Amino acid sequence: MTRIQAVLFDLDGTVADTAPDLATAANSLRLADGVPPLPVEILRPFASQGARGLLKEAVGLTPDDPGFEHARLRFLSYYEHNLCVYTRLFPGIEPLLAGIESRGTPWGIVTNKVEYYALPLMQKLGLAERCAVVVGGDTTPNPKPAPDPLLYAAKAINVAPEACLYVGDDLRDVEAAHAAGMTSIAVRWGYLGDGLPIERWNARHIVRTPKELHELLETLC
Repeated sequence: MTRIQAVLFDLDGTVADTAPDLATAANSLRLADGVPPLPVEILRPFASQGARGLLKEAVGLTPDDPGFEHARLRFLSYYEHNLCVYTRLFPGIEPLLAGIESRGTPWGIVTNKVEYYALPLMQKLGLAERCAVVVGGDTTPNPKPAPDPLLYAAKAINVAPEACLYVGDDLRDVEAAHAAGMTSIAVRWGYLGDGLPIERWNARHIVRTPKELHELLETLC
């Protein structure tokens, strides 16, 4: 197996728990309509699906509904101004990243969150100056599960795709990794969604905690 020379991560549900702020943005629409907010835990599985998934669950709107676009813009406006109120790194992520950095291994972010939100969020989390690359959902023409953003990241850091790991909490992360020729790692602490169980994603590795991921990286890097 090729020695791993770089580690790339999904952002929402993998590195950062963004669900509380995303859920608050979705609930702002319910409150404006005089409807009680939903618990964050109800909305958490939809956090990695962005506005589309959250608006369907929170207010019952799909892209085919006449009011969807207006609701989406209201949701995004609220989120833009409340990007990192409750968002935090998942427990164990900070020492994981520090361990990667201590070995001199570059790491980066490849997310479907568009750059307009991803870049300032990375700044607020104190990660922007530490990572080698941030690729958003609009950096390349095709977002995940297409391989384009992962290949873009590998090229940006001058590491061959087969020497990169990609770590994520969604089936599309695994699909993108495989399409890009990267080693895939699926994490159980993320949002996971309501689709296929993680065991059926065909990830090369599945880990339960950042500590377990750190131990795995010791054998791969």
